[in-house]
Amino acid sequence: MFVNKNIAESFYEEVSIESGFFILRFNNETDDYQLFKREVGNHFIQFHFCIKGSASFNFNDGNYKLPLQEDNSLLLYNPQRDLPLNLAVGPDSWVLSLLLPIEKFHGLFSSEANYITFLSDENKDRKYYKDATIQPSMAIVLNQIMNYNLHPSVKPMYFKGKAYELLSLYFNQPKEADIEQCPFLADEENVLKVKKAKEIIISRMAEPPTLHELADEINLPINKLKEGFKQIYGDSVFSFLFDYKMEVARQLLATGAHNVNEVGLKVGYSTASHFISSFKKKFGTTPKKYLMSLSG
Repeated sequence: MFVNKNIAESFYEEVSIESGFFILRFNNETDDYQLFKREVGNHFIQFHFCIKGSASFNFNDGNYKLPLQEDNSLLLYNPQRDLPLNLAVGPDSWVLSLLLPIEKFHGLFSSEANYITFLSDENKDRKYYKDATIQPSMAIVLNQIMNYNLHPSVKPMYFKGKAYELLSLYFNQPKEADIEQCPFLADEENVLKVKKAKEIIISRMAEPPTLHELADEINLPINKLKEGFKQIYGDSVFSFLFDYKMEVARQLLATGAHNVNEVGLKVGYSTASHFISSFKKKFGTTPKKYLMSLSG
């Protein structure tokens, strides 16, 4: 099941990858906060990851707020009461959430109750809250889910695999494993430089710098830029930018406020034919046919 909602340049998608197991993607590229609400029963365990920017969870009709900052996660579970999602996603922010029934979660770790403390018999009926830093290996998976660029037919299977991978990394205790897997990411300064590179190409997507210019601007050797970008975002710099531009174009078309030529110019295409060709390569249909499908 797929549920999509577009609000100008913000994007919300809900994907059901198994019965009762959901991935929620929140992408707010606007300059304002965007509010998202969803009912969530007390039998669900919730995992929330802020990949970029910031967000805030509102509880008890807004009387209690729980902030979520970039590169941090929240685990929420309360068997005593429902915890509906009332999420304010900050400007230029990405949040990804997993919702799954506690019974399904118990089944995953049935032999590991002592390893995961809140699954033990004495804790299983208690509410549980945990905030934690997103480890580099998890950041790679999160960005792969957010920047999904495979064929739609394999999307549920891909998301299911990534969701389980994310859970396994979340509960992977030895922190050294992240560094052994990806030595480049052990250097926080390098990670910040690569994130800066991503911000630069997004902010200048209509006229992006060359790889050499980008490497010079963030003060990182070009081979380190390419290696680090691939490790963090799961894609090359310009493949990532292409997918980002096409997603922005799709969202702009969906607003109905711009024609095909205008959208092409906004995302950096000087000719309509080049934009149409790129859009069709990404989505398998032309911008005009995409617009017709929305009104059909």
